[in-house]
Amino acid sequence: MSTSTTMMSALPAEHRDRLMHIAREVSFPTGTRIFEEGGHADRFWIIRTGSVGLDMHVPGRRSPLIETLGHGELVGLSWMFPPYVWQLGAEAQSPVRAHEFDALAVRMMCEDDPALDATVGHWVGRVLAHRLQAARTRLLDLYAPYGSGTGARG
Repeated sequence: MSTSTTMMSALPAEHRDRLMHIAREVSFPTGTRIFEEGGHADRFWIIRTGSVGLDMHVPGRRSPLIETLGHGELVGLSWMFPPYVWQLGAEAQSPVRAHEFDALAVRMMCEDDPALDATVGHWVGRVLAHRLQAARTRLLDLYAPYGSGTGARG
């Protein structure tokens, strides 16, 4: 993922500091399901160490891995958008240490500070656009007759 989508590069120091003030350190052993597609999205994480795989339910098939996230990356986007339901699933692919954020607390901070709201919204929007493209490419690679076509020009 582009460094402009990590929290450290996307947010000004003042906004990062405000968010980090409410962060909680957590860890997940390898194989831990962090959240399931369709569940209530009430938090998000920034990975400190380790890797997290994002997957998507495909009826009648094993859930394909959509993307692998690592250091500095945002895990979880659905906390920002009603109805606050996870659109993907996430699993620790290695031992993970992360900063965890309470979604309601962050949304309330954003409501009280339009500059923070705009910055966080822009950051999450860039991550969302990247994830949508990654999901599209991965699903085409897996299920389309000729794949995503990312390697060929027509």
